Amino acid sequence: MRVAVVGGGISGLVAAYRLRQSLGESADLTVIESRVRLGGVLRTGEVGGEPVDLGAEAFVGRRPEVPALLRELGIADQLVHPAGLRPLVWAGGRAHPLPERTLMGIPSGPETVTGLLDAETVARIADEPTRPFMWRPGTDIDVYSLVADRFGAQTVARSVDPLLGGVYAGTARSIGLRAALPTLAAALDRGAGSLTAAVAAALPPPSDAPVFGALRDGYAVLLRALTERSAPVTVRETAVTALRRVPGGWQVDPVGEFDAVVLATPAPVTARLLAEVAPAAAHAAAGIQLSSSALVVLELPKDTRLPPNSGVLVATGEPLRAKAFTLSSRKWPHLAARDTAVVRVSFGRFGDDSAATLPDADLVVAATADLATVTGVPIDPRSAVVQRWPGGLAQYAPGHLERVTEIESELARFDDLAVTGAYLHGVGVPACVASASAAARSIATARTGSRSPGR
Repeated sequence: MRVAVVGGGISGLVAAYRLRQSLGESADLTVIESRVRLGGVLRTGEVGGEPVDLGAEAFVGRRPEVPALLRELGIADQLVHPAGLRPLVWAGGRAHPLPERTLMGIPSGPETVTGLLDAETVARIADEPTRPFMWRPGTDIDVYSLVADRFGAQTVARSVDPLLGGVYAGTARSIGLRAALPTLAAALDRGAGSLTAAVAAALPPPSDAPVFGALRDGYAVLLRALTERSAPVTVRETAVTALRRVPGGWQVDPVGEFDAVVLATPAPVTARLLAEVAPAAAHAAAGIQLSSSALVVLELPKDTRLPPNSGVLVATGEPLRAKAFTLSSRKWPHLAARDTAVVRVSFGRFGDDSAATLPDADLVVAATADLATVTGVPIDPRSAVVQRWPGGLAQYAPGHLERVTEIESELARFDDLAVTGAYLHGVGVPACVASASAAARSIATARTGSRSPGR
């Protein structure tokens, strides 16, 4: 059996690994990747001679997928957790503690945002349960429209946008309620009498478990282990130009014919490849937009006086060009043990690529200047690494769940074609692992010798 996995990011590599597990050594697996390296938006580089992730650096530690995968691959000793420090929010020209007991920055009451928001907005939040509230179950709107109406625009700019910017490189205006905040949507559908009540019902119970995890030596360790455990696997460095149905399987141009295909490609590429064979799915995928971003990783002297926090998120509308600062040497104990300090400075939100498209030298200058502003100390980097991520993150806009349902419903008629990726059921690494495992399982369990209904 010949299987092509189109796309060599984390979703594609997990799919190849799962296919090897299910189909055995006799299966002929090919991973087709248009870039010169595997890993997609996961990339580990070097800063000061030590490994540092230049894309995603962490994953949600309370989901089981990544820790379980690390154990499977025999690299569980790579799992590390943050030091437990809280981030700050830069708003109104100064730093504030990130509010606690919020749902993606949506406050559960006025006391959580006192000091961050002005008195008028805090009073608006306190009064919200007394104001008439209408909600039609099943409604999907952008997060901004809901929160700004009930809690005020400043709540969005200073509390919600900073968190959504970190997850999606977007804003509350570009992100839909149901895809990004399903528990809140469910609470509203159940008849919550106010947004305050819905947030209280949707908040997860308090837990001492670490929220995030990471790999001590970077995601490169995971990518390498997946590739090794998928062996024997052929890796082809080329862009796929077309996908066509042929007798017995699929023609993947320009590589050749395969019995089954997994598309682990970004939404626009998936849309192009499905245009002929699954036009409704292609149309739905084409409606998923992408956001671009850029990252500057600064190596600083060990004695740089960084605040005792995990990072600094930037409110919308501030005169800074950066959207967030991760004080990596504060956040991660394994990085704190190094001889230099590491800070990650992020740029770019959906609809605003002005900073992310600056030349490398100007981007480093902007990162250094903005970090000096939020920390209040001189910044003199020893070195800097710039990493750009064009189209790196999907925007989960209103109607996203319907688009995904359309994609998966049309493709359900094929037992030899599956899709996976960060544009489907979550942008984080755990969601990608789950999606890729499901795609591989659908191929493996259906390949019993019967003809596909889609042929």
